[in-house]
Amino acid sequence: MNEVRESALTYPCEFPIKVMGRREGSFAQEVMQIVLKHAPDFEPATIEMRPSRQGKYLGLTLVIQARSREQLDALYRDLCDHPAVVMVL
Repeated sequence: MNEVRESALTYPCEFPIKVMGRREGSFAQEVMQIVLKHAPDFEPATIEMRPSRQGKYLGLTLVIQARSREQLDALYRDLCDHPAVVMVL
C-alpha cells in the first residue's frame, strides 16, 4: 500500500539547517557554497558558527528560505556527500 507523506511544512518557509564537520581547511566556505547552489537567496552573513570544546569540529547553523521538499532533499544530499561533514540536521 503506497502512502503519500504530506509535509508538515508549508512552502516557502524559513528552514534552519545544522551542519557539524571537521574544522579543517575552508569547511565553512565550502558548506556555504553548497547552500548557495540550492538556495541562491541565502545570506552568508547570517551563518552562526560554534567550534567544539576541543576545537576539532565546527557547528554551523544556517537558515534558508525553503521552496520545496525536493530542494531540501537535494541540499541535504550534497551536504552529506561532503567529506568533512560529520552530521546534518
